[in-house]
Amino acid sequence: MKAASAIGDAAVRTALLEAAHIMLTKPRKAARRLIWAMPIAGRAGMRKVKAALTRKLAVILRRTLANATVFNGEAKPMTEA
Repeated sequence: MKAASAIGDAAVRTALLEAAHIMLTKPRKAARRLIWAMPIAGRAGMRKVKAALTRKLAVILRRTLANATVFNGEAKPMTEA
């Protein structure tokens, strides 16, 4: 599999990739947020879905740290006004 990025901590990249793998292979009630992933998996394969989910997790992690906020997975996405 192609690396997520050569920049940054390898341990963080590995942890994000493992988290994406678990989220996709061991679905839970919270998996309703991953509905977007299944059509992509059918078209492009699970490797690309894992890469996309890894990136999405990295973006969430980065914004959470940058804003010094607590992630709320139950919150609804903000809409543009």
